Formats: sequence, structure tokens, C-alpha cells
Amino acid sequence: MSAPLYGLVLAGGRSTRMGSDKAAIRYGDRTQLERAADLLRAVTHETFVSVRPDQVSDPLRARFPQIVDTGDIEGPAAGIHAAQLARPDAAWLVVACDLPYLTAATISHLLAHRDPSRVATAYRSSHDGLPEPLCAVYEPAAGPALQQFLSTGRNCPRKFLINSDTLLLTQPDPETLENVNTPVELALARQRVEPATEKRAIRVQYYALLREQAGRRDESVETAARTPVELFRELSNRHHFTLQPAMLKVAVNAQFQDWTHPLASGDVVVFIPPVAGG
Repeated sequence: MSAPLYGLVLAGGRSTRMGSDKAAIRYGDRTQLERAADLLRAVTHETFVSVRPDQVSDPLRARFPQIVDTGDIEGPAAGIHAAQLARPDAAWLVVACDLPYLTAATISHLLAHRDPSRVATAYRSSHDGLPEPLCAVYEPAAGPALQQFLSTGRNCPRKFLINSDTLLLTQPDPETLENVNTPVELALARQRVEPATEKRAIRVQYYALLREQAGRRDESVETAARTPVELFRELSNRHHFTLQPAMLKVAVNAQFQDWTHPLASGDVVVFIPPVAGG
């Protein structure tokens, strides 16, 4: 008989690369944390949110049952280990909060192919073939195994799964396990998750290689793009630009801006390629 299944949303990260709390990021009318918790609550006995001690009173996280990290362990392994200590006889369906493309179908596929006789069941990464530890089921046997793994000074949950009796599944839809760590990735995720409809009148100016590839020095566009990165992707598809946003700077109304800066009708946007020469 399978162990009772509990859910754990990992929300104890410091969001250093994002620059703001990833759990609180909204797609539509829900935060990432709320969306992940809803997905798990539909298929588990009870769902908890993994938090650091200093996050216990956070208004968003305080709305959910919590499991607080303990000890000196850093990273996702801290949350998984704390959950196993709290319910050692339970299996844990663990997901990260920053998976905006994760679907109920992906979770259902994971659970349908779960093998309770193994230490864990996880998806194989579509990028490198290694286990995806942040959308996986950890069986009760994973508790003492992870304790032993952590006692050696290691804390990488992926390496734990590599070195354990883990059943690896092929992802039915590889994109569903892509996470979002930076403002640029967030802007692209919102473009995919929340298709924009409101049109904006934007004036675009091109220089150097972009001018050559666009075949013009400027143009006026009616666009649903909400940020410079969305606008650049749209124009890149149209003009077949060979440069990526990471290679450019962007200015809006003569001021350098972040790629996620909100656009408004009437804005003048300039994409600035690297300057050649020494």
C-alpha cells in the first residue's frame, strides 16, 4: 500500500537573481505560490509551504500550513528534509513555486507512474537527461537516505536523486518544468502565460546592425507588447534579427531602462547594439 501523499511547495528561496520575492509574483489574479499550492491541493492529503524561519510571518506564506527549515542546510534540500522530519511516514509531492508553466496534466502523469517501492519518482530533464528534483515524489524511504546524504556535506537534491534508487520518467511536455529566475525570463513568461491584448502605438529606432537587418532607421508599430523584451521578440520575428537582448541595451524616451520596463502608447524605444571597434 502506498504511503499517504502530502504536498510541499518550495518557497524558501532568496530570489537573488529575480530581485524580488518569486513566490509573490503574479500571473493574472494569482501569485506563483497560490497557483502551485492549488495544483498540489487537488491531488494530496494536505499541502504545506516550505519557508525559512524569517519568512514565517510573511503575509502571503502565513496563509498556508507551513513547514519551517531547520539546521544549517541551504537550498531546496532544507525544505525537503524538514518535510520528511515532520511526516516521516508520508510521501511528498514536491514542486518549486517558480514553475509558471507547470500543469495539472504533468502532475497527474507523474503520480500515475509513481513507483512507491523506489526512493523517488522524478522527471528526466529534457536538457541534460538528469533528474528534475523540484517536481518529484519523495517516498518515505527518501527520508533516511537524504539524511545520510546530507551528513556527507552535500545538499544538492539533484545529486541525491542521481545517487538514489530513483525512477526517471520522460516529460510529457518539457516546457512545463521550465523555471523563471530573472526579470527577463519573467517578462517572457508573462507573454506566454498572459497573452496581451491591449495595443500600444510605439516608435522604434534602429542603429548599426539592427538598422541593416530591419532595412530602415525607424518605424511606428501597433503592438500588444508590454515590455521592451516582448517588443524586441516581436520585431525580431518580423525582421530576423541575429542579436539577442543580452547583447543590447534599450532606451525608452531617451532613458536607459530595464528590459522589463512597462511600455505605454507614445513611447520611443531604441535598441542599441554593441559598438564595434576599440
